[in-house]
Amino acid sequence: MMRNKNIKSAIAIVAVMLVFVSCKKDYLELTPRGTALEDNFYQNEKEVMQGVLAVYDVTQWGTTGGYTMKMPLLSAASDDCFAGGSNASDQPNWVAYDNFNMNSSLGPQVGLWNKNFSGINRANLILSKIDKSTTLSAAFKTRVTAEAKFLRAYFYFDLVRFFGNVPLITKVLSTSELYAQVQSTPAQIYAQIEKDLREAGPGLPPTIADADKGRVSQGAAKAQLAKVLLYQNDNTKMAEAATIFEDVNRVGNPYGYSLLPNYADIFNPANKFNAEAILEIPHSNNAAWTDWGYINGGEGNVGTQFIGMDSYNGDTYSSGWGFCPVTLDLVNVMKTDPRFAATIIDGAALKASGATYNARYQNTDYFIKKYAPLKAFRSASGVAEQNWPIDEIEIRLADTYLMQAEALLRSGGSATRAKELLDAVRARVGLPSIPATLDNIYAERRLELATEGHRFFDLVRTGKAVTVLGPSGYKAGKSEYLPIPLNEIEVTKGGIKQNPGYN
Repeated sequence: MMRNKNIKSAIAIVAVMLVFVSCKKDYLELTPRGTALEDNFYQNEKEVMQGVLAVYDVTQWGTTGGYTMKMPLLSAASDDCFAGGSNASDQPNWVAYDNFNMNSSLGPQVGLWNKNFSGINRANLILSKIDKSTTLSAAFKTRVTAEAKFLRAYFYFDLVRFFGNVPLITKVLSTSELYAQVQSTPAQIYAQIEKDLREAGPGLPPTIADADKGRVSQGAAKAQLAKVLLYQNDNTKMAEAATIFEDVNRVGNPYGYSLLPNYADIFNPANKFNAEAILEIPHSNNAAWTDWGYINGGEGNVGTQFIGMDSYNGDTYSSGWGFCPVTLDLVNVMKTDPRFAATIIDGAALKASGATYNARYQNTDYFIKKYAPLKAFRSASGVAEQNWPIDEIEIRLADTYLMQAEALLRSGGSATRAKELLDAVRARVGLPSIPATLDNIYAERRLELATEGHRFFDLVRTGKAVTVLGPSGYKAGKSEYLPIPLNEIEVTKGGIKQNPGYN
């Protein structure tokens, strides 16, 4: 049985008065080392950099208001995986998302809302300090401003996809403003995301030095901007998206990106920040974290612990908690695909070779492999379950190849270039050329990116969610978004309204 942990709920839009910071110039290590009153801090470049790292830190969080790690949670919401766990009451918020039975008090919404607004608040605070500072060098100020704007856009992109109408906050709020927030439309939120990313890009370096891995590059900002344009589903934006993607995807791009020859190498924890990774959220076991009351304070990826086989005894893998068993639908789609072995663990085959594990809720005997718990990377210090050093790759080159191919077709751009991009993804794993159609591109996205957290939003934005997820309870006009957390509605006295279909 997995451990439970209680985290006090807080109003996420309240201004940040204390910021946790790291004193190390190691961008894989974002451990809070102490606190400082913000009025007396940020007096020099070192302190400002600590504030920027505090914004990065939020990207690692997976346990705000419950367990809300994006990759496994979104896999459970899609047709790639079930919720799993010990039983239906183990993580009821996950089960609710799996069968689209969320309501104002059931579902993962509190954690996702609080995490992203915490990141936005931290970004707004450090931007205000950077703007007022007279001691920062021009080059330093340009880069950290760009990083903070990128991160604010990153958090808002998650919020607008998860919730739709959310408050748009781009400054540190005064006390009188805390409980007077109202929602902006998705179009308004997307406009701010685009603005932040367009302003961030020129201030970021094309490549990141080894000592700074984990900080964002110009290529990441461009890929994220093009992705944001694509996800708005406005065909008038597709030509620009394709053009921006081309800068990222072209041979000889200035960012050093290229497809890895071996597909499995993308997900090898010993191969962090490889040439295919564009936006990667780092995790490490350096903190040796032991606090079950605040797992976010560490640097590990608890999602890895979630998706491992329960009480596993055998070679290669470490024991996990049995969440996100892979659906037979995904297994059947992938069983003849060359990427199967790097994507899915065949539990029945392991049992046939002498391994054992417990069959838990919704067990299919198939499990996520791409970020599974591996014995070779189990932490020897702290609580191992909290300290998995498995990174989350949010955007990678094969993903941007397929997004560019889609944008080209949707904008009436070069069908020849779209086919080149689709074929390159398939050729890497030994598959033959196929016609570049939208349906073929969408099918390839499922195979190439399975269990990486893209599938649910792909189904929603392409209008396929009702057909694919309808049998699981998905309803058009409701299930696209999570319910707004009830406490946010209450504290703003109706300024924030509930999403349609929820009580």
